[in-house]
Amino acid sequence: MALTLIGVVVTVWLGVSGQLGLYIHPRYNVFTIVMAVIGGVVALAALALVPLAPGDEDEDEDDHDHDHDGEAVPDAPPRARPRAARRSPGARAVLGASAALAVIAISAFLLLAFPPATLSAQTAVDRDIDRTTADLAGDAPDLTGADPSTFTVKDWALLTAQETDPSAYADVPVELIGFVAPAPGEPDDVFYLARFTVTCCAVDAQPIGVPVYLPDWQERVAVDDWVRVSGTFGANPSTGEGLALIPETVEVTEQPEQPYVY
Repeated sequence: MALTLIGVVVTVWLGVSGQLGLYIHPRYNVFTIVMAVIGGVVALAALALVPLAPGDEDEDEDDHDHDHDGEAVPDAPPRARPRAARRSPGARAVLGASAALAVIAISAFLLLAFPPATLSAQTAVDRDIDRTTADLAGDAPDLTGADPSTFTVKDWALLTAQETDPSAYADVPVELIGFVAPAPGEPDDVFYLARFTVTCCAVDAQPIGVPVYLPDWQERVAVDDWVRVSGTFGANPSTGEGLALIPETVEVTEQPEQPYVY
């Protein structure tokens, strides 16, 4: 019961503070909050009603036996009523309020001790960002007549996967924000500017990214840093194959309010 109430309080708080999107797709926010509130009401109702039931049943059974026998059973020891059944309605209300306050206190402690966080670069590596980026499916945006400043990491990952001719990106300015994840095959010269793409919730999140060519990048940025990179796409100097974002500037920045892409 306590765990249920803690879950309800945490879910509602995440929704109100706008951080529920760290765990689920935003299209499920309202549904999740409504179901959490309904679950909380049901849990509180159960907390108030369930302790009374066993006592009433025992009392009814005692009366039932006495009426049918027609006489008392002197040798039978008195049956003690459960403590919960002896509580007055006022005591049960105080108990319920105390339980609710305890749940709120525990929830507040857990949220302060373990604040919500996005998935990390280690998760991106564990989920094989090389493969998930290569397997990324969807229609790439068309560069012709488009405003490339509106393209996301996902857009550029799709575009560079489907069009690998460096001349197609000549003089096309690129500015992207993402977190730093090590590129498993090119650890010294290239890192991934990465994001997670979410279909339903964080459990199914898949890392995607574009490679950024920056020799000795570890001396300028750290894994999990959020960075803003400006530059252009060109042939990857590290391997001579594929494309990489050749940066003109790399700046550490704040995590965006919505860290995932959809």
